[in-house]
Amino acid sequence: VLSALLLAFTGRNPAWILWQALDAIFSQQRGIEGVVLRAIPILMTALAVALSLRMRIWNIGSDGQFLVGAFAAVGVGINLNAPGWLVLLAMAAASTLAGAAWILIPALARAYWGVNEIITTLLSGFIAVQLCAWAALGFWRDEGAWAIQSTEAIKDTLPKIPGTESLTIALLFPLVIAGALWWVFRSTRAGYEIDMIGGNPKAAAFAGINVPRRVVAVMLVTGAIAGLGGMIHLAGSPGAQQLNSGFSAQYGLSGFIVAAIAGGSFLGLVVGGFLIAGMFFSGLVLQTRGLSVYIVLALYGIILIGVAVGEMAARYRLVRAESEVVARRST
Repeated sequence: VLSALLLAFTGRNPAWILWQALDAIFSQQRGIEGVVLRAIPILMTALAVALSLRMRIWNIGSDGQFLVGAFAAVGVGINLNAPGWLVLLAMAAASTLAGAAWILIPALARAYWGVNEIITTLLSGFIAVQLCAWAALGFWRDEGAWAIQSTEAIKDTLPKIPGTESLTIALLFPLVIAGALWWVFRSTRAGYEIDMIGGNPKAAAFAGINVPRRVVAVMLVTGAIAGLGGMIHLAGSPGAQQLNSGFSAQYGLSGFIVAAIAGGSFLGLVVGGFLIAGMFFSGLVLQTRGLSVYIVLALYGIILIGVAVGEMAARYRLVRAESEVVARRST
């Protein structure tokens, strides 16, 4: 409603804008694939954040781990002379290890000294940005790039999905990881212990769980997922085969929003990731059709705030209903 009022106030027809947004996505295959391409890196960072949130740990620096993963993948991709499949495997391994290594210090600080992970992960993200800028301007610089300073392009990319114009098997990564995490928290002891630590760390420690070790392990996995996301975006998105100033495009922030709204549900996170990607893609198309970028950003904000408030209200009603049931049973 607020979005419609904003559009009407600026002299635009809300119904026409909605039609244009849907038309941008569903009128042709390229639109659907554009949404999917934007959803993949968002889902990878969202999965990293969602895993940490199950333990009530706020990994704000998933953007930095994403960038460092891409940085490591570029280093392998432009320097390793080997068959393409071997280069891709090495890039995936390097990006995963780099993402985990980048969050190691914040993880140890949080687990053993109680240092706020919001500060440490956020600051490490700024360092990652400068590291990638250094690579683009210095030792891996593409000498043929004049408009935008970037690294050399990797030569090997992920295979395309048959029947598509631009989609690669990169799409499988977030879907498989989401399914694996869903299974871990549904069926394994590790998932139960993580949820227990998130609910009450002292009770978890009293029950014999090594809380610091589990915290470090979970944070390393979150960094690894985000780092791998950098590699699959680099090797799986058309035109993204170089590191430059626009490589990340705030995927970490978008992923954090998706994870927070999903509320720990990995399957709901997948749906939310595609919805957010669809909103961003349609917004870009609407800008090309004459809608001001400021109005598009305002619409983004209104929609995201509305979804977040609705999610909070739903949780509040659920908790209140459960407390009322408990009160009736006790009386």
